[in-house]
Amino acid sequence: MSAAQRLYRLRWVVLPPLTGIGILAMLVGAVVAAPRELVEGDVQRLMYIHIPSAFAMYLAVAVLFAASIMVLWKRDMRWDAAARGAAGVGVLFSGFALATGSLWGKPTWGVYWQWDARLTSTLVLFLILIAYLLARTVSDPDDEQSARYSAVYAIVGSLDVPLIMMSVRWWRTLHPQPIVARLDPQLPGSMGLVLLISTIAILLLTVWLIALRTDTERLGQRLLGLRAAVDRREEA
Repeated sequence: MSAAQRLYRLRWVVLPPLTGIGILAMLVGAVVAAPRELVEGDVQRLMYIHIPSAFAMYLAVAVLFAASIMVLWKRDMRWDAAARGAAGVGVLFSGFALATGSLWGKPTWGVYWQWDARLTSTLVLFLILIAYLLARTVSDPDDEQSARYSAVYAIVGSLDVPLIMMSVRWWRTLHPQPIVARLDPQLPGSMGLVLLISTIAILLLTVWLIALRTDTERLGQRLLGLRAAVDRREEA
């Protein structure tokens, strides 16, 4: 057994406690440790879930992109299970990013939604991921042709991520410049530390959820395989 396989087998031993500790630290830091922002007030605390959710969205799409390439290259349906698992998690965190951004934007911009370049491109990614999941849901989990077509769609759809990341630089938008790039001069030390802890916690949760959903999808594939084998034996 390789080192990577041994590490993967530890996912249910390591990830749950680390994620739990991280989420608890994030909640305590965001609610208690971080100071109240003078201009925006307590609504600014949404930053500790909004920004990490965006990073989690990027991570999920990166896994979807890589797994989709492996589906086309290796034609191994285990990679399709990973792609579907990552897409589901991507929908979850892109939804969180949009929802928390809207709640944050209402007191800051005066409206819940603006057809801003960053917001619109994130919404497009959210819809792309939903469409991918719908395409895989209406077909069998072990349908290789559908998996390959969906993989091509996912690879093309993933190209929206660079557009999201660069939108605030390429166009004039209401969304601020990336806060992490200007962390030191903009945030007090305690805010920056809580944001770092929150990001680590949410990324751990993302990895855990992707692993969980991937295992669930693989079990579904195995179940269909067993049913097909039983049906063939009964017909014989």
